[in-house]
Amino acid sequence: MSRTFSRLSLFLALLWMSVTDAAESGDPSIDSLLQDLAQANLMEKVSILEQLETSGGRDMLPLFQTMLQGDLYFDEASGRMVRLVEDGEDAMTATDALTGESLESVVEDQVVDIRVNNLLRMRLTESIARVELMEGDVSQRREAARSMLDDINGRSVNLLREARESETQESVLKIINTGLAMHRLTLADDRQERLDAIALLEQRLERPVLNLLERYTPDGSAGETDTAVAGAAAEAVENIERRSRFYRFIEQLLFGLSLGSVLFLAAVGLSVTFGVMGVINMAHGEMLMLGAYTTYVIQQAMPGLIAHSLWLAIPAAFLVAASVGILIQRLVIRHLNGRPLETLLATFGISLILQQTVRVVFSPLNQRVVSPEWMSGSIEINPVLSLTNNRLFIFFFALIILALLMFILKKTSLGLNVRAVSQNRNMAKAMGIRTEWVDAMTFGLGSGIAGIGGVALSQLTNVGPNLGQAYIVDSFMVVVFGGAGNLLGTVVGAFSLGTARMFIEPSMGAVLANILFLLFIIVFIQFRPKGLFPQRGRAAE
Repeated sequence: MSRTFSRLSLFLALLWMSVTDAAESGDPSIDSLLQDLAQANLMEKVSILEQLETSGGRDMLPLFQTMLQGDLYFDEASGRMVRLVEDGEDAMTATDALTGESLESVVEDQVVDIRVNNLLRMRLTESIARVELMEGDVSQRREAARSMLDDINGRSVNLLREARESETQESVLKIINTGLAMHRLTLADDRQERLDAIALLEQRLERPVLNLLERYTPDGSAGETDTAVAGAAAEAVENIERRSRFYRFIEQLLFGLSLGSVLFLAAVGLSVTFGVMGVINMAHGEMLMLGAYTTYVIQQAMPGLIAHSLWLAIPAAFLVAASVGILIQRLVIRHLNGRPLETLLATFGISLILQQTVRVVFSPLNQRVVSPEWMSGSIEINPVLSLTNNRLFIFFFALIILALLMFILKKTSLGLNVRAVSQNRNMAKAMGIRTEWVDAMTFGLGSGIAGIGGVALSQLTNVGPNLGQAYIVDSFMVVVFGGAGNLLGTVVGAFSLGTARMFIEPSMGAVLANILFLLFIIVFIQFRPKGLFPQRGRAAE
């Protein structure tokens, strides 16, 4: 008995030592499989990929995805798999294919290309979908199940059935059941079973579902002879298309509000300065540009803190643009009071100077501003309707700026003075208000808000010297349409023009849409030269 116990203790000790050594040194089977993958022929790679999937599971996803893209190489010097991607004309960026770690010592002459053919691509796609469906997070499982709807076959159906047994997330389960219903509609012989499958598919909006149902309509390519099934399929197609049109309308409406928020940020500062001072500031677009470049500079100075740099860029862009605006007002515009044509020409010249200055300092090439992770991606409502996070952020950001501006104009002494000067400058001056100081502060406020708008624009497009010119015409249209100096008019003008543009451009094109809007503004000011909400006051005329 004691001898048996000692043998059992020795066995357990050896087993514990082997487990400990494997935990410390890593799984040697995966390393050997990766070595074999580099030297195997195309047919042998299929078996090796299956073993890697079984041994590594989710950890193999980066390797499989890199191999599917054709960027996988084996580094003979280090003995590990690397991902090589072109970074410019002659430079290559190397990272570890499994961990994503940046590599500096990879020599291109010492790496072996891991070749793939169509069979391997098919197996890799299946392996990626299988691993993501069984071991991925919720979003990965959802997308993996949705990707299988494009090709419902025996292998994918078996995988969906296996996944359904362990899946707990309702949204993923619905997509899995959709794939199984597509399979039943295709292969089932019982009429009721097929009708039940159509009833389930009718609730979905995925494009593969619609394509499959269209095949079973009376005019479909499947040649369906059962009139009940064909009629149910036709009715399901009609219901899906009706709901899809509704959601596409909602998506266009939301995109229009998003574009309207951008136009509001670009135009509100111009509306304030034009309403108070009567100055046609052609350099207003360059205030947007300065705000965007401020965001770029701060992000370059804080490369490891992208999320925090954006919040720092907002007050910095306001200060930079406001300072430049006050400088322009004090050095140029105040000497041209009552001379609108000279002011227009002077500010146009200033806009050219600012553009050339930026070209000299930053080069004429566009610069890319990286969006923080929490602004990337989108919120999917359903397969037809999704909202991008950056546009949602800009929409709510514009509402916050509107609330702050209303507070300044309604609740502060600066706002009281601004309203007094805009309504009757001479009377305000007679009452002791320093109108020149109000002009400078108003111009700085309008320019600063434009700088903040540049921060928002940097999250939607590349930053370049001509950024402001793309929005200056739209800004003037918003101001003219809504009414100069009226905050409510700017809001209504920006959101109405932005929404109308999103509905008109898809059918007419961007160029014809711009021409139509310009013609509309020309006709509109013939009947309402002061805009929708004109300024009120004795001096408003």
